Amino acid sequence: MTSYFTKALLTFSLLIGISIIAEAQTVEQIKADRANYLWGEGSGTTLRKADNEALQMLISQISVQVESKFKHFVEEESSDDQDDYKFEEKVKSVVNTYSNATLHNTERIVISNEPDAKVFRYIERENVEKVFENRKDKIYDFVDNANKAIRDTRIGDGLRYYYWALTLLKSHPDCNELRYEDKKGEKRVLISWIPMRMNEVFSNITFRFAGKEEKETMKRIFLNVTYKGEPVSNLDYSYWDGRDWSNLINVKDGRGFLEYYGVAAKEKKKGRVKVEYIYETQANIDNELKTVIDKIDAIPFRKSYYKIRFEKTRKAEGPKKEEVKTGISEVSEPAEYRSALEKIQKAIDEKQYNSVKDLFTESGYKMFQKLIEYGNAKIIPDSGKTFYKFKDEVMARSLPMSFSFKNNHQKFVEDVVYHFNKDKKIESLSFGLSKDALKSIIEKEVWKEVDRMVLINFLEHYKTAYALKRLNYIESIFADDALIITGEVVKVKPNADSRFHNNRIVRYNRQSKQEYIRNLKYSFQSKEYINIQFEESEVRKGGKGDNIYGIQIKQNYHSSNYGDQGYLFLMADLKNPQKPVIHVRTWQPTKGKKDSIYGLSDF
Repeated sequence: MTSYFTKALLTFSLLIGISIIAEAQTVEQIKADRANYLWGEGSGTTLRKADNEALQMLISQISVQVESKFKHFVEEESSDDQDDYKFEEKVKSVVNTYSNATLHNTERIVISNEPDAKVFRYIERENVEKVFENRKDKIYDFVDNANKAIRDTRIGDGLRYYYWALTLLKSHPDCNELRYEDKKGEKRVLISWIPMRMNEVFSNITFRFAGKEEKETMKRIFLNVTYKGEPVSNLDYSYWDGRDWSNLINVKDGRGFLEYYGVAAKEKKKGRVKVEYIYETQANIDNELKTVIDKIDAIPFRKSYYKIRFEKTRKAEGPKKEEVKTGISEVSEPAEYRSALEKIQKAIDEKQYNSVKDLFTESGYKMFQKLIEYGNAKIIPDSGKTFYKFKDEVMARSLPMSFSFKNNHQKFVEDVVYHFNKDKKIESLSFGLSKDALKSIIEKEVWKEVDRMVLINFLEHYKTAYALKRLNYIESIFADDALIITGEVVKVKPNADSRFHNNRIVRYNRQSKQEYIRNLKYSFQSKEYINIQFEESEVRKGGKGDNIYGIQIKQNYHSSNYGDQGYLFLMADLKNPQKPVIHVRTWQPTKGKKDSIYGLSDF
């Protein structure tokens, strides 16, 4: 699939080719040939100011040419003179969002230089349509991403991509004509099809009361969140707390919660929830999308709101727990381990953490302290706990917890897994994989039981190490000569002279282990929190009897000052489960051709 960036460069090259032909003409000849050219002229003390003025004049002319195509705005404005003016300004404002991208790639002629700068911008009328091509391609890409996300039950991602496609669509002059071929081969008009699909998704999301916890001035409501009867693993929502909408809460394997405070909290009998679909914060990594979101009025969806009664009904029990034949041995008499988790749960509820210190090893208790410090940690009641044998150890899954942070707008739910050593002391803990990621490993019955447990243990400790900022542990698991490729989505500052002005640029860095650890240390110091979620995964072994694993996994990275989505590849030697060794670590923002990701065959 051709990337947005590649398509932008193709458009740029085409426009430059056209411009070379026109450059032979003088400015006066172009001005006189209004039948074939649109142009703008500007002046200022700097070239940038002059160029911006020229672009604004050119935008005004393009706006007049495409006004009739923006039919979707006509219904929003009446036809008297004042509102006609508003309509024209609205079209100009939307066309202006293209100035941050393709319009900067029109030909520029500097008539005079600074400090009395004059700049001339122009484009052939027949090539105005090409200005809008790149955005049309992005709209279709977003729709494709949304469809795939919904098929994979990544409901939050699906809604986000649908809404972003709809927002960009409303900024396109062919808004009412663009069509999409659905899975049945029927061509649907996007402007009506996308809202229909979003409302269909909203209609299949269910929030159900699952229990409550009450204190003197606090009430917590626990929820089952499902899509078509199955637990949702990817969704964000907020709720009305009586004064305002809450911070976003991230659903984990169908579990959510509401919190109410004050003397009237106990009397609350119902609540109101709003599913997130705009994702303005995540849109910030794409300057073009962010600009359009700022210009286009938010599109409301009534079906994104849900009312919940705080009482159990027959339907409130939620979906039946999925039975998966794991082939992994469970502890036959788990009473002692179950008792330990109950003591830990009570200690967290009562904030008497020292009371359970004797249940941990020294290093295990240090991790427990880091867990408590991670965020405003609270227990989410859950009756389903399983205890697996892992060599001489026991893996207790799990104690669900919610985490919130002072300076952030999002809350997370994590399954905390406790690892007991042969002396029945907790030597470590980890954030559990999602249901889908866990299932993809457990169901590989062609692998030995111990191999599956080693892999689960490794991935869960890996993601937890970043969340709890365990720099020493991360340093210990990377080989001294490890190949480490990191990536970061870079927001490009506005610059009329830059052809990259509005592209989402990914900066890759190849780092030595020492560089990676040093940069990670600075990153940890600058972030209030880090949360990593793994979704799609594909794992391969290096060969018969080999302990080399190639792990391809989709990673959602959240932190207090940065966030992205991408695909992580790890090549790890897991011969010694207690001392895993990572030889290769790569990251890429999207899959390559034919859905390719870095794999074992590449190294």
